[in-house]
Amino acid sequence: MAAHRVALISDVHGNELALRRVLEEIQRAGVDQIACLGDVASLGPRPRAVLELVRQECDVFILGNHDEYLLDSRHVHRHVSSPLVLGAIEQCRDELSAAEVDFIRCFERKVEIPLTTSSNLLLFHGSPDSNDCDLLSETPETELSNLLGGHAATMMAGGHTHIQMLRQHRGRLLINPGSVGLPFERFVAGSAPTLMPHAEYAIVEARNDDVGVSFRRVELDPAALADAARRWHGPLSAYLVEQYEAPT
Repeated sequence: MAAHRVALISDVHGNELALRRVLEEIQRAGVDQIACLGDVASLGPRPRAVLELVRQECDVFILGNHDEYLLDSRHVHRHVSSPLVLGAIEQCRDELSAAEVDFIRCFERKVEIPLTTSSNLLLFHGSPDSNDCDLLSETPETELSNLLGGHAATMMAGGHTHIQMLRQHRGRLLINPGSVGLPFERFVAGSAPTLMPHAEYAIVEARNDDVGVSFRRVELDPAALADAARRWHGPLSAYLVEQYEAPT
């Protein structure tokens, strides 16, 4: 039986430059499906362009917490306190057309993809039952089981933390492909993160009972990232420029 391959992208956050580079890499790698695990448009300079690319290129669309913020502003203030982040979300909401918001409204909270007759892949953003839940390599085993809520699949994949991760939990593989648009150097639990000038994604593959995952990093031009942020003039523009111009 031929292998079934699914590319996982997540947390693009309006970074068109990073998304285009990742999609080019995915096209060269060759996959059967591309799944977007949410947080597509907000916080970055090119939300509309990113939404259009995702609409054209992806096959599965998961609702992230930032996607939900664009649909209902009541969710934002329960989880976000930073004035800069709040301003960036509001700016993104104001910029999107009704049709673009309707596209986001079609995103699903979780999706199960059959890979082969004996393996499957469960997709979500934070956890199967929450799009703002942090699943980490150091999450205690009992807590992790509770957060997974009894859901089971050969492989389970979510984003949200902006940290690439592969963890075996009670026989299941738990995957985080990292962030296309804002990869974090380390998990900071809501504090201002240090960003890395590359884009992250993953490819899962299944053939009969054999399953695997490969994690990818695509190097980006920090000067180009800084220039895109500088031309944006958004609430987070200065922060992004500072991050990309920081000495490595």
